[in-house]
Amino acid sequence: MKTLHTDQIVEIPDGIDVRVRNRKVAVKGPRGILVRSFKHLAVDITMESKKKLKVTKWFGKRKELAAVNTVCSHISNMMKGVTMGFLYKMRSVYAHFPINVAVSDDKKNVAIRNFLGEKYTRHVSMLKGVTIVAAPGMKDEFHVFGNDIELVSRSAALIQQSTMVKNKDIRKFLDGIYVSEKTTVVIPEA
Repeated sequence: MKTLHTDQIVEIPDGIDVRVRNRKVAVKGPRGILVRSFKHLAVDITMESKKKLKVTKWFGKRKELAAVNTVCSHISNMMKGVTMGFLYKMRSVYAHFPINVAVSDDKKNVAIRNFLGEKYTRHVSMLKGVTIVAAPGMKDEFHVFGNDIELVSRSAALIQQSTMVKNKDIRKFLDGIYVSEKTTVVIPEA
């Protein structure tokens, strides 16, 4: 059964400028600008006022109505990204052979050596707008951060997937590089 009308309002915090044109949302904040297109979804996105954005769906079935909340979540993640940023902390875990992780000077590439004692060097490039640094004062830990949550999480996933154990019992061989914590770059005041 189709529902006649569903809408949801996203509150825009102070210090953030949001613009909508043809289902293309641009969010500008202190950390930069994020632009995202929602043209693949049949929803209406309008600015109710300077501080309110409205996402509307007319005559939608149950799965089509779920797109309204999805769009609102994406927009609120964009607003969080341009104010606080996203930070993924990753740790390298090994039983015997110490994994050597070398971050390049431009902080956009990482080289992984000595994984399970292999001679092969794994190279992973960060996605656009994502930076990787070795954690200060922490051994075997490094931080992946940026403004777009999708690009940050995908970059962390590329690193994790590069150290997948092949042809061995993964219950026994737990070596790899894993995400240990997901947080923001700017710590919000409690």
